[in-house]
Amino acid sequence: MILDQVPQPKAQSGEVALQPAQVARIGYLSPRSGPSQIDEAFGQCLHEFGRVQGQAIAIEYRWGGGSAERLPDLAAELVRLKVDVLFADSMPAALAAKNATKTIPIVFAVGGHPVSTGLVPSLARPGGNITGMALIFLDVGVKRLELIKEAIPRVSRVGVLWNPTQPGQGTLLKEIQGAASSLQVQVHPLEARGPKDFEGAFSWMIRWRPGALLVFDDPVLVEQRRRIVDFAFQQGLPTISGMRSFVHAGGLMAYGPSLGDMSRRAALYVGKILQGAHPADLPVEKSTRFELAINLKTAKSLRLDIPESVLVRADEVVQ
Repeated sequence: MILDQVPQPKAQSGEVALQPAQVARIGYLSPRSGPSQIDEAFGQCLHEFGRVQGQAIAIEYRWGGGSAERLPDLAAELVRLKVDVLFADSMPAALAAKNATKTIPIVFAVGGHPVSTGLVPSLARPGGNITGMALIFLDVGVKRLELIKEAIPRVSRVGVLWNPTQPGQGTLLKEIQGAASSLQVQVHPLEARGPKDFEGAFSWMIRWRPGALLVFDDPVLVEQRRRIVDFAFQQGLPTISGMRSFVHAGGLMAYGPSLGDMSRRAALYVGKILQGAHPADLPVEKSTRFELAINLKTAKSLRLDIPESVLVRADEVVQ
C-alpha cells in the first residue's frame, strides 16, 4: 500500500527526525494468515495521516500463517529491509520485533500486560525503541464469565480454551477460576498450543459436556475460530470470546476491547514517530473502550433466549 508521494515534513525542535526519504516504510508483523478489518483501520489511519502531514507511506506486511514460530524470521526480514517503523499486532509479534532490533522504532498493539511480560520496563516510561497500545485485561475474563451466566442462567459448567504459551493468559485464567465459585460455575481449562491439540480438547468437552465455552484471545485460537465455532455448534455449545470475528463466524457472544479503535490509535503513534517523536517518550496507552457483540441467529439455532438486560448493552447484534 503506497500513498501519493509528497515531501516529508521537518521534525520540531528537540525531536529526533527520521532520515529524509521519498517513502516512509512501515513494517507490519503479525502471526495471522492475512489481513482483516483491523488492518484496514490501521492502513486507513496512516493514509489519512500521510495526506494531512504530507508524508508518503508504504506498508510492508509479513504474516505468520497462524503460527508464532515464523515471527522471528519475519521480524529479521523487516529489519533487513530497513523499515522506518515496525508495527507488531500481538504479544508474540512484539516480542519477536523487540528481539530483532534495538534501533528501529517499534509500535505494538498487544493483549496482556507489557510490563509483566518483559516487553517494556514501565507503561509511563517504556524506554528504548518500543511503545504502543495494551489490552490490559483487568477482570475482563471474569466479565465474560458473568455475561455467560447472565445470558444462560442454567449454565453450571464452562470449558475454557486457552494457549498456555501465550504471555499473560495464565493470570487471566486464575482470575476466572477465582470468580467461578461465586457465580456457581465449574470451569475447566483446556490447553491448545496449536491446531493438533484441538481434537483432545474437543473429545474432553464431549465427555464432560459443559454448558458453554469461553475462548481466550490468542492468535492460534483466533486463526482456528471457524473450526472451534463449528464444533461448538454441533455440540449445541454457546461460546464467548474477546474477538468479534468469533461472533461473525457463528459464535454466540464476544466481549473485549475495541481492536479497531486500538489499531487506529497505534497508527497515530506510528505517525508521531514518523514526525520525529521517540518511542521512549511515548507512554504505553491502555485500551479503555470495550465492546459487546451478540449473534442472535446463533442464539435462535441453540434455542436460547438472550435476556433484554444483555441485549441492550450490545454494541453489535448479528441477526
